[in-house]
Amino acid sequence: MTSSIAASAVVLDETGGPDVMSLRPVEIGPPGAGELLVEVHAAGVNFIDTYNRSGLYPVALPFTPGSEGSGTILEVGDAMGDAMGDAAGDPAFAVGDRVAWVGGGRSYATDTVIPAASAFPIPEGMDLDIAAALPLQGLTAHYLIDAVYPLGPSDTCLVHAAAGGTGRLIVQMAKLRGATVIATVGSEAKAELAHSAGADHVIDYRAHPPTDGLVRAVEAIVGPTAVDVVYDGVGAATFDAGIALLRTRGTMATFGNASGPVEPITPLTLMPKSLILTRPRLFDFIAAPAERERRWSETLAWVRDGALDVHIGMRAPLDEAADVHRALESRATTGKLLLLAASGPEGAQG
Repeated sequence: MTSSIAASAVVLDETGGPDVMSLRPVEIGPPGAGELLVEVHAAGVNFIDTYNRSGLYPVALPFTPGSEGSGTILEVGDAMGDAMGDAAGDPAFAVGDRVAWVGGGRSYATDTVIPAASAFPIPEGMDLDIAAALPLQGLTAHYLIDAVYPLGPSDTCLVHAAAGGTGRLIVQMAKLRGATVIATVGSEAKAELAHSAGADHVIDYRAHPPTDGLVRAVEAIVGPTAVDVVYDGVGAATFDAGIALLRTRGTMATFGNASGPVEPITPLTLMPKSLILTRPRLFDFIAAPAERERRWSETLAWVRDGALDVHIGMRAPLDEAADVHRALESRATTGKLLLLAASGPEGAQG
């Protein structure tokens, strides 16, 4: 087993704006029991990384962002053996296997150590960029349409930020379940992406005043209080409109804070329509090995069959992490944003 390896990682010593991050040499220790040393191909960039960086979600410093990625196993922790799973049902892994992961990994790096329990096998033939885009956003979309509010053909859902990485996947998965999808976006180009994902109705929220204008635009399509579930990754800017649009006993699933966190509300706000409000997180919906495997397998099957299109909106090298964070926080991006640790189309848009 190696003692440590020289690597490079994006590190922040204090929280703040994008410029607190810098790429620097680091030493990566050997994997312990139940861990994998991975050569990183690509790290997925997500809003949670900006929350960690800004201090909205506190982290211990110094800190390397990135909870998601893909790469190749360089070393397996001793207690696991070279191809042994553990008693909890984690997959068997060996040196040379290609894996994706979510949680536990400081992924903005050339190499990192991750818990084997956070890793997913990548099937032969799948592109590593696509694999890096799936663990957080793909599985989030899956649990939202499958467990938080299980969609069916009789349901109507409202999906905010429908051209973003998670939003566009929600739209597609909702259509796979037969639901009617109303999507909101912030530009004509984003509207095209939402339409291409299968959205039945697309609203450019720039054309409508906040809250009241968005409510009127949706009601003009489906009528008042006709939405069964709102999938809201935007947060403060869209929350009130979603509450107003929900039917009696409808569900508000607020799962992100792209426009800022939602202000605290009293439960009495929900009483007039007996609404259900939930603030779920991915890891509680993939904690059980069987559930975790089912979500990953079903998502991969949709990608393999061409039913799920994963749009990569930006690729950039690790040393441009600050620029990628700025782009994400501007809400001008579409699809998945990747930081490439391995050789690839650096900085390419696509």
